Amino acid sequence: MSEKKRIIFHVDMDHFFTAVEERECPELKGEPVIVGADPKGGKGRGVVSTCNYEARKFGVSSGMPISRAWKLCPEGIYLPVNYGLYEKVSSEIMGILRKYPDKFEQWGIDEAFLDVTSKVKDYEEAEALAHKMKNEIFKKERLTCSIGIGPNKLVAKIASDFQKPDGLTAVKEEAVENFLAPLPVRKLLWVGRKTEQKLKKIGIKTIGDLANYDSTVLTETFGVMGTQLYLMANGIDRSEVQERSEVKSISRDITFEEDTADSEFILKTLDRLSEEVHKDVLEQNLCFKTVTVKVRYENFETHTHSKTLPFITNRLQDLKKTTRELMQEYLKPDRKIRLVGVRVSNFTSARKQKTLV
Repeated sequence: MSEKKRIIFHVDMDHFFTAVEERECPELKGEPVIVGADPKGGKGRGVVSTCNYEARKFGVSSGMPISRAWKLCPEGIYLPVNYGLYEKVSSEIMGILRKYPDKFEQWGIDEAFLDVTSKVKDYEEAEALAHKMKNEIFKKERLTCSIGIGPNKLVAKIASDFQKPDGLTAVKEEAVENFLAPLPVRKLLWVGRKTEQKLKKIGIKTIGDLANYDSTVLTETFGVMGTQLYLMANGIDRSEVQERSEVKSISRDITFEEDTADSEFILKTLDRLSEEVHKDVLEQNLCFKTVTVKVRYENFETHTHSKTLPFITNRLQDLKKTTRELMQEYLKPDRKIRLVGVRVSNFTSARKQKTLV
């Protein structure tokens, strides 16, 4: 008897931050709403966290510098990020979704994968279940989501983005090749701008182009990633839906009001970020082993530098000392810095360790 083929959902909330803001203030509906840093009349720092579809009509997009968003849409309504509210709403939504599958995997604040293989007998039942989930979320939270259904996580995630907002797209295993082939290669997970440009240079523009390319050449060009790209383009993804409850990393970063090369100011800011990260580490009873600093120069050139310590720690002095050491190579009198960040990872529960603080 052959094993039952998997049926995976990817649930993605529609423009989540701005949708929550519109729910709280209905007068915002129909207006271009941008959540992120303060634009300060086009001279603000930081980036767009989320924008609604009205703002996207002006060319605004997530991750865009807030100053650029202001130039494209000065008449937009700009709101600060309200993480406390979004996390509360996210918790309610994830609670609704967890009731439905055997296996559940939350991705960030507004996405989740669900393995419903044992809950439905075919795609017709899967679509009915997806409608039921969408209706419950809308009834209880007054928010819409888009759901992709597929034979694996990769296809389900691409499908959830296919008919946004409030969409439902089901892609059966036998339809995967035709579904993926015409899509831009950028739609694949992990294909960013740099990889997209490299692929275009060798004549690959669509996922179909990539699926039909010589896999040996891809491996020679991209290494192990080349093999992964080839498998993804052919709709192959064997990764399981699994709970990601453990914390992978804790981080803080800040964008300066003005670009600066003042090393003393930068290091003091780094200390302050380390203190905020350290507070979270203690609250979650964790010890860490890896420390990372992030630097973005005025021209948006970005670097990260990590160090794995020879010991496990939760001491603030270890964190501050390591971040300062890692930052040294980026402090240059002729190069102004726009953003710095601190991250710790490689955790062990402090309950299992002798307290070091």
